[in-house]
Amino acid sequence: MKSVSGKELARAVERAGWRLLRVTGSHHIYGKAGSNVRLSIPVHGNKPLKIGLLKFLLKSAGLTERDV
Repeated sequence: MKSVSGKELARAVERAGWRLLRVTGSHHIYGKAGSNVRLSIPVHGNKPLKIGLLKFLLKSAGLTERDV
């Protein structure tokens, strides 16, 4: 799995229809109409996300590695 930064993941979830609800510190909170799921994506510059967190966020958003 390639390394992905929080910024890159945020752009990918926006392309998939997720909407930025708010920013709390360095965490961008996304929601989608008709879904109770909230994504909290840490955006720390271009620092890559750890693999476990990336997999969890992708699964929660209904995305695959190819979507990023």
